[in-house]
Amino acid sequence: MGFGFAEVAAIRLGYGLSPHWPPPADARAVLAEPALSGPGTDAMTTERATQMAARLQQAQQLRAQDLESPDFAEARAALNVLPEQDLRRRLARALDAPCGFGERLVQFWCDHFTVRPMGVARFALALAFQDEAIRPHLNGRFEDMFVAAETHPMMLVYLDQITSRGPNSPFARRRPGLGLNENLAREALELHSLGVGAAYSQADVRQLAELLTGLSYDLREGFVFRPQWAEPGAETVLGRSYGGGRPNLADIHSALRDIARRPETARHLSRKLAVHFVADDPPEDLVQALTAAWQDSGGALPVVHEVLVTHPALPATLRHKVRQPLDLLAAGLRALGVTGAQVSALDQGLLRRALMQPLAAMGQPWGQPKGPDGWPERAQSWIAPQMLAARINWALRVPRLLLDELPDPRALVATALGGTQSAELSWAVPRAESAAEGVALVLASADFNRR
Repeated sequence: MGFGFAEVAAIRLGYGLSPHWPPPADARAVLAEPALSGPGTDAMTTERATQMAARLQQAQQLRAQDLESPDFAEARAALNVLPEQDLRRRLARALDAPCGFGERLVQFWCDHFTVRPMGVARFALALAFQDEAIRPHLNGRFEDMFVAAETHPMMLVYLDQITSRGPNSPFARRRPGLGLNENLAREALELHSLGVGAAYSQADVRQLAELLTGLSYDLREGFVFRPQWAEPGAETVLGRSYGGGRPNLADIHSALRDIARRPETARHLSRKLAVHFVADDPPEDLVQALTAAWQDSGGALPVVHEVLVTHPALPATLRHKVRQPLDLLAAGLRALGVTGAQVSALDQGLLRRALMQPLAAMGQPWGQPKGPDGWPERAQSWIAPQMLAARINWALRVPRLLLDELPDPRALVATALGGTQSAELSWAVPRAESAAEGVALVLASADFNRR
């Protein structure tokens, strides 16, 4: 059985092949998908997240005063379920998408702009970050996503921007000991735009940190810019001066947009896209083509996507990437014919056993990246013996938990791999002693675990 663009695109750019969806007919079909991955009707907002966290805080205060707080358990429970709801929602959208390229981009950009909710009160705000800073900008210009992400309340909380004060601001002068926090400025330059090793200095980091002072968030006012916290005077970042008058949000936006438009940003993010979708060490001509499209279009992501989708490196490097655990689970569920409605209907216990716990065992606990640099890309980060054992265990155990009847393994190998499978796997699957063993052979195979 042969294969072509359709199978390669579904496996490499999307969440894999499915018996419910034909593989994408052409590049145009793949490129149409990011427009389908905007915020849904169930999107979380900062306003709602703030209300949920404020409700928990009020209930905690009553509880601390030994006053009756029947609301405490309810408020905490409403937040506690959100990580599982988020995983349900993400997988349901991945399973019900024609190919899944848009949802893969959601995962890529959420990881690029990593945030981690530290404590149950932040769970809703982390969802709002995805729905407000990432999904609306998947098919737009990078600079809009960059500004939205760097100034979103969840990013301000995660990188401690809400503790930052201009050293010479009116607020700090009255309260000695409060000072500058450079976390957001450093990650904005180092991780989110220019990249490690780009031509920026510690002075640029500090000047940007001073410019960002005033950005804040709290449960009483939500997102707020506080001029009295801002460092007075102009700041010079990468050779350009910003501010100097009354501190305002527009100067911060202007600096962030200029950083987003830098050629170093185009090169850094083009390479990162190539590493994520194509190969740990991507072909240089692909990186150059993506960078050129980025710069020529002013960071218009649909133009960059088109180069990625149509470049010869995509079929030439098939199997050069190990599927990360979320990618593996989504692709496995798609191949088995599981629908979004079925995932949405799973009871909490089964969701944990079949999806949440396996993700953690494979090394990718849901919503808990170790640091602001997100999940690693290189294959060796995902193929340690214990993680491989977790993948095999999932392939052996979970299909029987989710399906009343397992698919014929001979049909599954064609559905899941679309003719890209190796001769060795094609030989082994029909010789499995049971349907369960055959299904596990496909889902645990090197062919399926690589894309």
